[in-house]
Amino acid sequence: MLYKYREFINESRQDIDSICQKYNIKNYIINEDGSIDVDGDVDLSNRELIELPLKFRNVSGYFYCRNNKLTSLEGAPTSVDGNFYCYRNKLTSLEGAPSSVGGDFNCSGNGLTSLEGCPSSVDGNFDCSDNELTSLEGGPSSVGGNFNCYNNGLTSLDGCPSSVGGDFNCSGNGLTSLEGCPSSVSGDFSCFFNKLTSLEGAPSTVDGNFYCYNNGLTSLEGAPSSVGGDFYCRNNELTSLEGAPSSVDGNFNCSDNELTSLEGGPSSVGGGFYCYRNKLTSLEGAPSSVDGNFYCSGNKLTSLEGAPSSVGGDFNCFGNKLTSLEGFPTLFRPTMVINISDNPVKEVYDLFSDLKAIEYINETGCINKDTMEVYYIALLDVWEYSGKAPKKPENIKLEHYTLVY
Repeated sequence: MLYKYREFINESRQDIDSICQKYNIKNYIINEDGSIDVDGDVDLSNRELIELPLKFRNVSGYFYCRNNKLTSLEGAPTSVDGNFYCYRNKLTSLEGAPSSVGGDFNCSGNGLTSLEGCPSSVDGNFDCSDNELTSLEGGPSSVGGNFNCYNNGLTSLDGCPSSVGGDFNCSGNGLTSLEGCPSSVSGDFSCFFNKLTSLEGAPSTVDGNFYCYNNGLTSLEGAPSSVGGDFYCRNNELTSLEGAPSSVDGNFNCSDNELTSLEGGPSSVGGGFYCYRNKLTSLEGAPSSVDGNFYCSGNKLTSLEGAPSSVGGDFNCFGNKLTSLEGFPTLFRPTMVINISDNPVKEVYDLFSDLKAIEYINETGCINKDTMEVYYIALLDVWEYSGKAPKKPENIKLEHYTLVY
């Protein structure tokens, strides 16, 4: 009996050796239970596997079984020090997945309806996007990198990790609330293309960008008080900016809403400010200074009063009902592009004299136009409203400026 048992073990070991050779698995140890430990990487990707060919235990490198036809993770390692990729298979369950992963865990592009069975902690990125999940229950409680759960059927963020060290993306679901999401996100926060009407439950701080566009938001209440990157709330149903972050280090875009006022918006914007295609009749509430572009086109403005006094990029206010340029920024850069086309401005022809006292910024700082050259600005529709083209002022050095529109 002992001889037959040893013969069976030897045959099993030979089978395992043969399989390891076939799949180029090296530096392995065969354990008594028939599982193997691998000191290195295992790559079983793109082989049309319907099951894993071996029983793995510990893998010191990465473990890839992506782009196959797996319906189960039976035989997967219990511990992987590197990345674990099982995306683009036919998995409906994560039962059998490693309990410990030192790198990324990617199970996207399957048919998962539950995260039960996945690791409790992932040091790298966690990606369960493009599945059929309706809940995040059973998912990791801690993720050191990005957390992606976009393009599922989520209606709630319950079960979400309490901590995310990178980006958080829950876009393309059916979410009506952000309750349950991490309280702090070190990277970007994306919740666009959902059914949100409020931002209640959103993180209190976001170090990167905050994207909540293309929802059904009627309020920004609950938004982070501070955003380290861009804040995009365009394509919603907002009638007010109350609740918006007080400070945005990047761009602020509230275009394509139902806004009649900018009151409640951020007082400080480090990038561009975009509020085009709303129902604004006034720019009161706009930040006093914008380091990037300022676009307020496609509204119902009759005046520029309330516009930023300083604009570091282009100024675009076409398609309004402006009859005056009062309120135009007094501080801007030499290469600024001004577009005031499609407005019934009466004094367009006199714009040069209107701007004589304006200061602008160049490489050396702030210079008064009374003591320097003035711009030659070719404005659209100038013939329609003035009947004649503006004349080029004398002593212009056009090569110094690119402000021609």
